[in-house]
This record gives sequence, C-alpha cells and structure tokens, in this order.
Amino acid sequence: IPTAAPKSRNSDVQYPFRGDSDFLYLTGFTEPEAVLVLAPGHADGEEILFCRPRDPERETWDGRRAGLEGALEQCQVDRCLSIHDLNDVFPQLLENRELLFYPMGQSTDFDARVMHWRNVAKSKIRQGMRYPLEVVDVAELIHEMRLFKDPEEIEILRAAVGISGAGHRHGMRQCRPGMLEYELAAEIEHVFRRLGSPSVAYPSIVGGGINGCILHYTENDAELRDGDLVLIDAGAEVGAYAGDITRTLPVNGVFSPAQREVYEVVLASQKAAIAAVQVGRSVTDYHDEAVKVLVDGLLELNILSGSRDAVIEQGSYKAFYMHRTGHWLGMDVHDVGHYRSADQSWRKLEAGMVLTVEPGLYFSPDNPSVPERWRGIGVRIEDDVLVTTGGPDVLSSGVPKEVAEVEAMMAAGWAEG
Repeated sequence: IPTAAPKSRNSDVQYPFRGDSDFLYLTGFTEPEAVLVLAPGHADGEEILFCRPRDPERETWDGRRAGLEGALEQCQVDRCLSIHDLNDVFPQLLENRELLFYPMGQSTDFDARVMHWRNVAKSKIRQGMRYPLEVVDVAELIHEMRLFKDPEEIEILRAAVGISGAGHRHGMRQCRPGMLEYELAAEIEHVFRRLGSPSVAYPSIVGGGINGCILHYTENDAELRDGDLVLIDAGAEVGAYAGDITRTLPVNGVFSPAQREVYEVVLASQKAAIAAVQVGRSVTDYHDEAVKVLVDGLLELNILSGSRDAVIEQGSYKAFYMHRTGHWLGMDVHDVGHYRSADQSWRKLEAGMVLTVEPGLYFSPDNPSVPERWRGIGVRIEDDVLVTTGGPDVLSSGVPKEVAEVEAMMAAGWAEG
C-alpha cells in the first residue's frame, strides 16, 4: 500500500503534500515516498515500512525526515527499510506467495512497478519459486474497515468537527454586507488554523446570493450584498479526519420573510432526516424522509403542485433539490464505503458509522417557474452525525441553525464591532 505521490502545482512548485488516506489509516505516517507491506508469516517481520532515510542535505532544503529509526518508533511496525531498497526487496517478498493484495488503479505508475516486481518473482519459477497468480484489490477490505470508526477515530472526528464549528460561529459574527466572499472564508479558515487544523478538509464554499445555488461554488470572489443570503460550506481537517458543516446566513443578520420561508422548510427537512439516522434503518431512509418534508414545503409554497407521492415519483422536486441528503464522513470528506449491499439493497446503518445530513433547496434566478420572491435563494444546512445505538449523535450541534439562534449570534457579532 503506497502513500500518495507529490503533485506539481506549476513549474517547480508542489501542492502541499497530503498522504493517501488508506496508507494514513494503517500507518499514521505523513511523509511522501513511503510504502507499507504486510507479509504474514515473514521471518524478518510481518509489517514492513519503506520510507526515506535521513539525508542532511535534502533536509536543509525540504525539511526534516523521520528516517528509518524515527519511522520505526512512530509507526510501531516490525521493520523499516529505505525506500531506495524497494525495487530489490519487494520481489523477494512476493516469492512463494499465492495472493498479492494491492490497491489497483489508483496510480498507473505504481501499478506498472508492482506488475514489474511480480514478473521478477515470476522469472524465478524455474528455480522452484512460486509467485502470486492473483492480484486482489485490497481497497475493498480497507474501506469496509474505515467505514466503522473506533473510539479513537471518533475523538479525532469530534476535534475536527469542533474546530469546524468554531470557524462557522466566528463567520456568523464577522459576516457583513460589503465583505468579499473570500474575506469571510479567510475569517473562518483563520480560526481553523489558530485552533490546530493544518488544512481545510476541502476548498471552502462561500456563496453569496445566487452563488449559493451553485453546489460546488469555490470562486469566492463576489461581494456579499445587503439583503442576500450567504451559503457557507467549510470544514477543518484534524489528524487526517474531516469536518463538514454548512450553514446559510442572512448577510445583514436578519432573514427576510421569503428567505425564512425557504430556510424553515430546509431546517424541518434536516430535522426529520437526522431523526431517521437510527441503527437498523436503511442508509437511504434519512434521504427519503428529507425529500418528503422538502416536497411538502414546495407544495405549500405553490412552487410545485399535485400530491406528495406524485411529485416524488415524477422527480419534479429534483429541479430544486438535485443531490442526496448526505454521505459517509471520515478521512475523506466524501468517505469510502459501500452504500449498497452485495445484493444491491441499501445497507443498514450500524453503530460507528459517521455521515452528513445536508438537505437543501436551490431556486435558480433564471427559472421562470419559480415565483420571483424566491428566485436566487439557495439554502443548505449540513451537520455531521455519528450513528449510535442510542440514536443520532450530532457532532456539530454546537453550531446555531435555528433562525433566532443564527440572528442572535450575528447580532452579537455586530455589537462586538
């Protein structure tokens, strides 16, 4: 299992390095140029980490390295070897093995290296050596493990969500008409860094006015206007685990009647969805519950007509709610793990799963079927929820979302100056 490869941004500038999530899950080792090999029954150690050795010259330019001794202590594996020895050692580890487990398809360059090493082992068949006849995608096994968070992972997630929530609360207090979207994003991300997050979990979305109707809006360069809403979807990363929270605010601190009507529908939908996050219920149930409330709201606002069942069956609500209500959350913001069982039925929720609950309504300014009072309004409310035997544990519950709570926190920010 290799970590990720460094990626060039332009010329001789690289993006900040972030390791492969599966590799980090198994090792916690954050340096590039590293490979974990698990070799059951191997006489010299079953857990072998290949990594960069210490190099004073390169460390002067690029920063400190753990080296073999440091990595051995940090990762508690059986052996640490130089990454420069991988070409020679790995083919030997394949000798007399029946299966090779490897995450195929994630890196074409590393795929080619693995196949070359397998062929080196194969070349010794005349010497009586066996080699792996089958290569199995190990990602499936690791991803099922990652889907269920143990107590230590849950504490890290609580920290990530807690820092994310602190950033959102600060953003509520700082939001003002006339700010640029990126200024508000900077206020939020400043809190992330100040509280110990080394990075955002994903590019922050700060969409004012009609930009809130763009699901993955990241330009963040428009002015926040008096009378508009601003949709903020931002999360901090801590210990390689992601927070993911969305709140929608009135830029001037007070929801207009039209904004409040839409917001209350989305909020009621989210509450119904969270209540459906129960052990034993289908992973799609909470989406279905959200859709019911959203459709009821669209009917009450006369944006759609007919019966709830007919609207859901026809899918006409998807013009205003085009995504599902959530996803797994963990080391990846859209975390790994199947949503369906082998028989294609929706899998049941189990304790230890963590997911987001994020219904929304988006009324394009160019949609003539929407009454003018609601055009250009985009609302999404997102929380992070741990599935427990005692019911849903909303990790992000400390971030205001009731209309009165949001307005009160924004008013307090204005009072602070």
